Amino acid sequence: MILDLHTHSDASEDSRAPVETYMKWLVRKRDLLPIDGIVLTEHRQWNPAADYRPLEDKYGLLILRGAEVETDYGHVLVYGVNDDMTRRFDFTNVRLSAQELIPAVAHMGGLAVPCHPGRPTIGLCEHYEHKPPIDGVVAVEALNGGSRRGENERVQHLIDHYGYHAVGGSDSHLVSFIGICATEFDADIRSIEDLVNTLQQGGYRPLDFRDRLKKDV
Repeated sequence: MILDLHTHSDASEDSRAPVETYMKWLVRKRDLLPIDGIVLTEHRQWNPAADYRPLEDKYGLLILRGAEVETDYGHVLVYGVNDDMTRRFDFTNVRLSAQELIPAVAHMGGLAVPCHPGRPTIGLCEHYEHKPPIDGVVAVEALNGGSRRGENERVQHLIDHYGYHAVGGSDSHLVSFIGICATEFDADIRSIEDLVNTLQQGGYRPLDFRDRLKKDV
């Protein structure tokens, strides 16, 4: 099963992509992008009332939800968001403590994954050069569709050194970017609980579809 674990819809202030338009694009590009679903990770927010089941039924694609928050070690994708997490952490705070957030999210039944860690200045790789490693990190985003040349490659050293699992996500803010990087799972993922459990256990790998799409242009 292949999921894009890092996407932004027009619910995020810097994206203009409606969720249904993402669905239409993935159906249209099915031969090039074998994506089975996406995880919406809107910036610094969580809307417990959002319901995408009608779109799932209409397009036959899985739509899960997480959040992207900002910490003193860079940006982090949070999966399995629940009321306990939103009561303890203010997702609008751009200086959350990663050392507090990541273990706490796991304790409360979720998983937090540092994203675009190879990004200069704000990425996890940069912070690890002068700060201690974060307790409780299980996986990092090894492939990010919005990263510049060399940023994804920089992450491999982090993975090798600390033994982290690797995921991929498009970081899409535009419709045409959805699914360009994704994660392939050995297990069948049908819920956010399935996703969290599988991310904790392993059995997945990042995929890069950008070269395939370039050849289609």
